[in-house]
Amino acid sequence: MNEKTQAATVRVFIALAPPDGAKEELEQRLLPAYTAYPRMRWNRIEDWHITLAFLGELPVTAVGLLREPLADLAATRSPLRLSLRGGGHFDERVLWTGIGGDLEGLHLLAADVRAAVTDCGIPFHGRPLRPHLTLARARRHDTTGAVEAAAGLAGFTGRAWETRRLHLVGSNTGRGPGPIHYRDIEAWPLGGGH
Repeated sequence: MNEKTQAATVRVFIALAPPDGAKEELEQRLLPAYTAYPRMRWNRIEDWHITLAFLGELPVTAVGLLREPLADLAATRSPLRLSLRGGGHFDERVLWTGIGGDLEGLHLLAADVRAAVTDCGIPFHGRPLRPHLTLARARRHDTTGAVEAAAGLAGFTGRAWETRRLHLVGSNTGRGPGPIHYRDIEAWPLGGGH
């Protein structure tokens, strides 16, 4: 992709973010795994999120179409009570922690977010929601870390917390050896709060 094309698009998703205290609690639980599996590509704690809708690469102009509908949606939704819980892996490569709490409300919010996206004329062909927070990725030929780190999270139950904001997030598209970095394009308070 040339520089001009790259500047005209952004990789986008819509998400919720746990509060710092909940993330720090999980980070403490992960300390042995960080030490035991340093070759895994660990996501930065400040980038941990629960994806509601992954939109992929969008023209920057399309991102602007999402702002008002997502702001309106957030204003009409009450915060959800959630927690981080347990652990698992996808394909023995992607380590995640699960989500506990108001899962029905989470699924309803995700469905409404996805409907808002398609109502904006942005095609959305996402997978069904599997609530989780991605923690790390194993290297291609070294999958033991994700499997064993997931087993180490099996009994983890984090404190309950309330969602505060709906986030429209952009990510870098580089797939180098380091972690993917995310930045809020915009975030709106749930329930119209601050």
